[in-house]
Amino acid sequence: MPKSLLIDPKVVRQSAELTAPIIPINAYVADPAAERAKYGSANLVNIYRDMLLIREFETMLDKIKREGSYHGIEYNHRGPAHLSIGQESAVVGMAYHLDVSDLIFGSHRSHGEILAKSFVAIRKLDEAALEAIMQGYMDGAALRVVSAFEHTSLPDRAVDYTLYGTLAEIFGRATGFNRGMGGSMHAFFPPFGVMPNNAIVGGSADIATGAALFKLVNRQPGIVLANIGEASMGCGPVWEAMMFAAMDQYRTLWGLGGAPPMLFHFLNNFYGMGGQPVGETMGLGVLARVGWGVNGEAMHAERIDGFNPLAVADAIERKKALLLAGRGPVLLDTVTYRFSGHSPSDASSYRERDEIELWRTFDPLVTYREYLITNGHADAAQLDALLDDATRRMERVLKAAIAPELSPRVNTHVDTIGKFMFANQMRDRMADGAPEVLLPAEQSRLEVTRAKFRFGLDADGKAMPKLKCLTYAEALYEAMMHRFYIDPTMIAYGEENRDWGGAFGVYRGLTECLPYHRLFNTSISEGAIVGTAVGYALSGGRVVAELMYCDFMGRAGDEVFNQMSKWIGMSGGLLAMPLVLRVSVGSKYGAQHSQDWSSLVAHIPGLKVMFPATAYDAKGMLNLALRGTDPVVFFESQRLYSEPEMLVPGGVPLDYYEVPLGEPAVRRPGTDLTIVTLGATLYRALDAANDLQTKYNLSAEVIDARFINPLNYERILESVRKTGKVVLASDATERGSFLHTMASTITQATFSDLDAPVVVVGARNWITPPAELEEAFFPQKEWLLDAIHEHIFPLPGHEVTTTQTTLEYLRRNRLGI
Repeated sequence: MPKSLLIDPKVVRQSAELTAPIIPINAYVADPAAERAKYGSANLVNIYRDMLLIREFETMLDKIKREGSYHGIEYNHRGPAHLSIGQESAVVGMAYHLDVSDLIFGSHRSHGEILAKSFVAIRKLDEAALEAIMQGYMDGAALRVVSAFEHTSLPDRAVDYTLYGTLAEIFGRATGFNRGMGGSMHAFFPPFGVMPNNAIVGGSADIATGAALFKLVNRQPGIVLANIGEASMGCGPVWEAMMFAAMDQYRTLWGLGGAPPMLFHFLNNFYGMGGQPVGETMGLGVLARVGWGVNGEAMHAERIDGFNPLAVADAIERKKALLLAGRGPVLLDTVTYRFSGHSPSDASSYRERDEIELWRTFDPLVTYREYLITNGHADAAQLDALLDDATRRMERVLKAAIAPELSPRVNTHVDTIGKFMFANQMRDRMADGAPEVLLPAEQSRLEVTRAKFRFGLDADGKAMPKLKCLTYAEALYEAMMHRFYIDPTMIAYGEENRDWGGAFGVYRGLTECLPYHRLFNTSISEGAIVGTAVGYALSGGRVVAELMYCDFMGRAGDEVFNQMSKWIGMSGGLLAMPLVLRVSVGSKYGAQHSQDWSSLVAHIPGLKVMFPATAYDAKGMLNLALRGTDPVVFFESQRLYSEPEMLVPGGVPLDYYEVPLGEPAVRRPGTDLTIVTLGATLYRALDAANDLQTKYNLSAEVIDARFINPLNYERILESVRKTGKVVLASDATERGSFLHTMASTITQATFSDLDAPVVVVGARNWITPPAELEEAFFPQKEWLLDAIHEHIFPLPGHEVTTTQTTLEYLRRNRLGI
């Protein structure tokens, strides 16, 4: 879209041929003398020690799951344990050249990655920094447990700290690294650069890409790795993440020295649960060839022999240098094999025992041990002593992790987990420093918007010309401008966000104010748009991602429902997620562009959900969301973008303000009936209330809920207790609507005050028809009046024009429509 990039037909129509870079396969050549000189004996032995610790850790878990006992220590672990026995060399080699500032994201099978990265961090941190981390993290909860063990040094204690914190987390203990809320598949430890691991296959790919974006935008040191399995190559979000990481604009438009430092590290153990990507479920053959389809550098792809930790270390070192030079993204296809099943309950019925034994002959713990002895780095007795040490550590760590007096679970008799769901912190900026902008704010489009009338009615109550009034869309723009000029970490992106000004003009004027890296267009990749925003936010930056239509949320379902919503809770409340997802609710565009899916996100714990229906609220609620540190789904109705403020006296303030979190607003006071709405249906409710007053002398109180979660019901309940009658309305389809949750809550809280059933009026349970038929689909004023007439009290002389009877509702349900 940028005008600076000419698409020349003479160029793109020329005859030519494409050539592809060579992709090396297992190209590392062992050179014991060179390896001795590079690493030294002590470090080469440390690699073996780390592999041993990981093997023994997972062997212990395997025995606990299968037999309920490890070396006579009995325990019943009811949770999962997806083991990577056999893959130790790949993860230890991966971690060797990484610094603390380098981040790894993983999968459900990432115990080894957690431990390997942590052991390297322990060696690289000075003792003061290491002690500060252990004492400061969760107020030293895990440190207090392992301090009772005998240790020879602080780094020695830190090894047990890592083993214990990880195991306690796997066992769901409050002293685990994530207070037991992450468990085996989601454990992580940010102080060592170990970021969230993901139970959704490939789920880390776009999140890790967002973390790499954070590093690029905020000039932070280090690279980011997504350690994912080869079967994730069948997952759309992984492809979307690679497209996002490889966008040309990083080099052509941004001017930050290249692309995000993102490495897609496929730990290729040849199985996706029981399916074999090679020969069965995919057609790639060699996974590394995927790089050919992503960019001209083929993602610098290589296949690496993951059974040699030094081959992996060499590859990571070389690729890290490329990434730090801005030449990413990178793809590594690291060959490995899991001797264990997908999980301890897996009998490996999909593979022959002979195959497992064939791979065991190359067991990296055996072959690398032989390498150390053959080349004089250690003798057998020294290496045996390391195994004995690993066993002793596992025994004492296991005993501590299962002891309830040392490792309790969180108290569920009070609302402990509830307190973990949101950060509930307000921060003006996520980092210090001056925001990067291209214009002073006073020279921006704010000059135009601030000069407009802030209220849509004149002193006599007559409508002002819309072009001279601040609109709903412009109110959103003012909120965005305010935070962009305060928070240096804040970025915004989505489809058509920059030169177009946003598909509906909300961002018109931002392009002139912001450099490319703070406001940019993405590929049409809704999963990656949301997933990268999750990674950017949990890395410490504020981000506003946009889905052009609410209907596109389905393309980002996992990222909204499983990622954006859960990481604060799964961290035990230790993370923040300053992410606002702007979602535009359409109309006029038919079945796939005109759906209100607010009820879907209402069902998902961990999301704050807002739906302003006035220009005043659009600015005040977005101001609120942009100062918070929790994930917010921010719905906006396309019907309202061009509308001025018509309800709040005084209109939209010039100065900064916020709408109180979770508080509904009374838009019209009344005494005979309560009408509660969500979204643009507010205006049809107001029309209905006007008819009730003028035609039937009935006073209806109209309340705009504004919020879905959290929602303080007190103002609504106060109104219902006063009127004894309530109708709920929104543009969401009636079946499964959040209005039914509201109806149930209101009924339980005010049952003795109700004079009639709570009535829900939603859109029809159809596809959204064309614009010419929408009045038959979305709630209209007449629907509300007819529903009141049928269910609450007869309206004298009222002529029913729609069918809102109980029998009709039952008929529709019987037919599924």
